[in-house]
Amino acid sequence: MIELKVDGMTCGHCAGRVTRAVRDLDPAAKVEVDLDAKRVRVETDAAPADVAEAISEAGYPATAQA
Repeated sequence: MIELKVDGMTCGHCAGRVTRAVRDLDPAAKVEVDLDAKRVRVETDAAPADVAEAISEAGYPATAQA
């Protein structure tokens, strides 16, 4: 499970864009978005850096959390 801090998410539309960005990378990914905490948890076989990059390219700066 990858956990990322994602800045700029404020609403359901934002959550949808983040989810789509991850699923464009891995259609089988499971994505959980917590808007209040600005966190996204992703279950995927993709590399954490690739997931963060996909979300960042969608307009939401993402950084992996330890």
